[in-house]
Amino acid sequence: MWLRDSAHQLQSYASLLKPDPSASSLASLFRGAINLQARYILAAPHCNAFNAPPEADLPPAAATFLTSGTSDYVMPPIPQADPFSGTPASEPNATTVFECKYELDSLASFLQLCATYHAATDDTAFFGRARGSFLAAVRAILDTAAELRGGTYNRDGSVALPPYQFRRQTSTATETLANDGAGNPVKGGTGMVRSAFRPSDDACIYQLFVPANMMFSRYLSACARIVEAVGDAVLAKRMRGLAGEIRKGVERYGRVDHRGYGRVYAYEVDGYGGAGLMDDANIPSLLSAPLFGYLDRDDPIYQNTRRFVLSEDNPYFMWGPVLNSTGGPHIGPGMAWPMGLIVRILTSDDDNEIVSSLRQLLSSTDGYGLMHESVNTHSESSGEVLTARGGRFSWANGLFGQMILDLNERKPHLLKLSYQPSSNQGAESGPGSILQ
Repeated sequence: MWLRDSAHQLQSYASLLKPDPSASSLASLFRGAINLQARYILAAPHCNAFNAPPEADLPPAAATFLTSGTSDYVMPPIPQADPFSGTPASEPNATTVFECKYELDSLASFLQLCATYHAATDDTAFFGRARGSFLAAVRAILDTAAELRGGTYNRDGSVALPPYQFRRQTSTATETLANDGAGNPVKGGTGMVRSAFRPSDDACIYQLFVPANMMFSRYLSACARIVEAVGDAVLAKRMRGLAGEIRKGVERYGRVDHRGYGRVYAYEVDGYGGAGLMDDANIPSLLSAPLFGYLDRDDPIYQNTRRFVLSEDNPYFMWGPVLNSTGGPHIGPGMAWPMGLIVRILTSDDDNEIVSSLRQLLSSTDGYGLMHESVNTHSESSGEVLTARGGRFSWANGLFGQMILDLNERKPHLLKLSYQPSSNQGAESGPGSILQ
């Protein structure tokens, strides 16, 4: 269970969420996910993926830190005891932890899950009942973030003790960190929080990862209201203060001038002036910033950034006869991610852009009728069978459903069109329409 993926999969149901105390309700599913994620964060706040809890009665998967050629080196170390049973373990806890890549967006996703549930249900009582574990998880998140706001060097020029290190024996550069597992140098005092890995589970080049900082700032503010409502005004004030400092850091260090697009947000920065100009399909991305409420989709700098992201000037924008979308280094060049195209629809008000994007999505399922993780943008033109990965990629399929519900609210007329490959642009509703 990835903290990020599980939280985002539930976001697909947010528009259907309503107050319901029953154990068989959608609200109960959200409550269970919040409780379980809080337990995992308290067990290992730097880790990104976990096995099912003991009460699920499911055997743990083989932990990546024990199966990646040799054991991963992780610092702070993975807990030695099972936090759920209290039974000591003779090795890093493979019962609970599946992988321990520190990703800031994983912590932000827990806050997003809490904020989404509370906004839809106004169920402050649930957080009150879970006050102990909920507030403890929030404190663990804040403490982890505080440790990761510093730079590589102390004021006297000495090297600071790395707050997190990760080394893996691998032939893939994105699976490990440079400089003995500490990552590339980062300047302190920017206000932003470092992230070792991206939401794609790929290593950051510059650890001030802008989309995750945007998301973290946004949901720190949203969850501060919940924390205050359950009686901890001091912690809520701390959350709001950190959210404001991160936002200032993003706006000061995370924006750069592009010679073709003007002022844009960078994907990653280091605080020294180094910046990665790209975007990846995985959420949080620069393209998805309006979806999690960091800014409005009409924001001029966002619009500049969006034009860049959806152009051939973005090194990870994939284009061809099959699918035109953002991708990323996780799968590599030439493989477009349907997730990126779905986010393009969710952040667009242009009917033509939406129709074109939706038609591409529906014609790139390789006959499965499901969204894939990624699709070869040129397999159709080369006469090959469509090359696709991850036909049961639940996150993308859930996001597709979220997009359909969104269009049904914003632009229902577009769902009455036919999206059969042979249909004419703008055809009237018929057998191939989404809403029949």
